[in-house]
Amino acid sequence: MANILGIALFALGIGITIALHEAGHMLTARAFGMRVRRYFIGFGPKLVGFTRGHTEYGLAALPVGGFCDIAGMTPQDEFLTEEEKPHAMYTKPWWQRIAVLSGGVAVNLVLGFLILFIVAQTAGLPDPKADYRPRVGETVCSADADAAGNLEPCQGDGPAAAAGVRPGDVILTLNGEEVPDFTALRDEVIQLPGKTVELGIERDGQSRTVEVQLDTVLRPNPQGELVEAGSIGLVNQPLDTVRQYGFWEAWPATWHYSWNMLEATVEGIKQFPAKIPGVVASIFGAERDEQGPMSVVGASRVGGELVENNLWAAFFMMLATLNFFLALFNLIPLPPFDGGHIAVVIYEKIRDFFRRMAGKQPAGPADYTKLMPVTYAIAAALLAVGAVIIIADVVNPIRLFG
Repeated sequence: MANILGIALFALGIGITIALHEAGHMLTARAFGMRVRRYFIGFGPKLVGFTRGHTEYGLAALPVGGFCDIAGMTPQDEFLTEEEKPHAMYTKPWWQRIAVLSGGVAVNLVLGFLILFIVAQTAGLPDPKADYRPRVGETVCSADADAAGNLEPCQGDGPAAAAGVRPGDVILTLNGEEVPDFTALRDEVIQLPGKTVELGIERDGQSRTVEVQLDTVLRPNPQGELVEAGSIGLVNQPLDTVRQYGFWEAWPATWHYSWNMLEATVEGIKQFPAKIPGVVASIFGAERDEQGPMSVVGASRVGGELVENNLWAAFFMMLATLNFFLALFNLIPLPPFDGGHIAVVIYEKIRDFFRRMAGKQPAGPADYTKLMPVTYAIAAALLAVGAVIIIADVVNPIRLFG
């Protein structure tokens, strides 16, 4: 039941995100006196709708996006009436057109920030100043293990304690090599039964080295056989990397974390085309890349898993990530994205600047019909890729738990 609730809530979050994105376009257009004909969530056949003023509001059959139909968005708008011409978008100043085209992006950026701002004050955000270095939580004796990996009872000090290592010490190096985490330390030590190793540690801000005589213990190998392995007798201190913030502290913390998420989103968009072959392969049984793209179907399923495991902070952080992705993806400077329309407006300004430098009059609005082949090609590619990802999310979905 919790899983179904999570799926429904995340799907609702996606719908609200899309609705607010399109509302950003609609409200800025109206603010500059432009005429908004239709404001729809979804594409395809209309399910329900009503008209208020000059605008028809509605829901369409395919819940994979939305649109805001502004009169005269281009001079080639064949449905532009005489009554609408004074309110046509293409007749407005360039900066107003860019503001309208950026309205949805701005809403998603603000919404993503506000979600993280709330999370920062409730569950907390990853602390950028957290110390991720391996730190000793406990020194223990060395124990043999049975074939199932269960540790036998043991007594006395372990090798690290005998060498003077204490809880709270930070492990810096092993035999002169940097130790990134306790897993790396374990993997090295286990191969050195009975050997003496040099451990670099930090205590109270001071660095020192100690020699540790490793114990020899029995551990099961991947085949389940008991073999000799090295033991150093250390247990890591759990990392405390999440920090909860007060109202005023949350502003800079959220800004910093949002910026990191935006940078990660840019990298994800760059890698998006290269990950599509892996998604296709996953449809036919290949392992699904957990860092690969998801559709609204897959994202909703993951949202359901997070709610089922009571990970509400992760649920809302994923929703914030969705907003950042939608914002930056729409800024791609190609039609039919918002960024493609913005690029045309900027092109007009640059073109007219050089025309004025040459003593010529401005050339007027660009002819969008010349961009239609590119628009259709990209739209078809997006539909195809979207269909592939949806199929993959149905037959081989990304699962966070099991």
